[in-house]
Amino acid sequence: MAVWPLPKITFRELSAVQESRRVALLTSEEAWAALSVSLSLPLVIQAEPSRYDRDLFEYLAQHLPSHVEVIYAVGSGAPVEAAKVVAGHNHLPLIIVPPALDSTAMLTPYAVADEPVGERKRRVRLETGPAVEVILDWDVIADASPAQRGAGVADMLAIVTGLLDWRYAAQRGKNPRAERFQPWAAGITTDLAKQAIKSAPAIGQGDREALQTLLSLMMVAVQLNNLLGHARAQQGSEHYLADILAVTSNGSTPSAERLGPCILFCAALHGQDPAPLREALTAAGIRLDRIRATDFRLLLDHLTEHLADHRFPYSILNDLDPASEQVSRALEQAGLALRGDAWVAPTAAQPAAPVASPPAEEEAEVAATEAVAEDETPVEQPTAPAPPPDAEPHDTAME
Repeated sequence: MAVWPLPKITFRELSAVQESRRVALLTSEEAWAALSVSLSLPLVIQAEPSRYDRDLFEYLAQHLPSHVEVIYAVGSGAPVEAAKVVAGHNHLPLIIVPPALDSTAMLTPYAVADEPVGERKRRVRLETGPAVEVILDWDVIADASPAQRGAGVADMLAIVTGLLDWRYAAQRGKNPRAERFQPWAAGITTDLAKQAIKSAPAIGQGDREALQTLLSLMMVAVQLNNLLGHARAQQGSEHYLADILAVTSNGSTPSAERLGPCILFCAALHGQDPAPLREALTAAGIRLDRIRATDFRLLLDHLTEHLADHRFPYSILNDLDPASEQVSRALEQAGLALRGDAWVAPTAAQPAAPVASPPAEEEAEVAATEAVAEDETPVEQPTAPAPPPDAEPHDTAME
């Protein structure tokens, strides 16, 4: 097992970047149009992948011109994931230039990609190693849309439901030994979630210090995952549902806008009040109305097949009855329920303006803290059958 480091984080204006190596660029039309004015690169070749297609990523990797010396990923989403695959396959340095703090993807040592499984698709992780450098220009971050500028807060709030799932699996003896519940790790990520909740309103307002805090939280979370060798302390059923939505519905929906409603739904499944989490997500600028209730209902109707396809770690989803009252209540609380052909608004709809009321913040901290066994470590059941080999959370590493 390798413990990957974080990329080097460099804070500087893009106009100050002086690159002399021959560059292959992975970007999007929108991102390059916005940043090419400031960022001058000696380009050899350029691609703008818009799909998370594993075959496409590997095709780009295999057909990279041999005289390219460095890979740049400018933007977020599919170009960043493609760049990781291209750089990893060709053993070249990767530099990422993000336009926003919209997810932890710029920090992780793996790429996510979609591949066929029968007539469906699944999202897999391909171990590539991290970027060698992430260049952050705070003026660029400040100019990002409010919905994306600090959307990485969703990854931090997912800790709440991720920990609940990790404990849920531990109590049922379903965690492999390598992923056994670690109270010390759960305590660290609980504090990260608490701080994200406190910082959410300022993050939504574009406050520089709050955005710097968000970056620090994301860095600690990713490095902890690297040390543990898995993401159970940060990710659970909310990420699994968001991944399924990515391959079954509109794949262009930004990560945080898929993840947010899934966090609310999974919090409700675990018996938590999702309202404080909704307040924090809304305050941070994350839009929670981008997932169609019909898409989510179809996902649940075929949940068993999706779980078999994706081979996620054990979570509350493995024991879920889509027709149960528990699911109906959770859909209502998450704003994902259907009544006839009409949408149902979230329970007690929240205002669009940032909300920072102490009672809501305290409730959310309780929700995060309850995911950790404070007085008693969940006991693995030795008599329970071990998960099958294909229950591992990651896909095989890139060759």
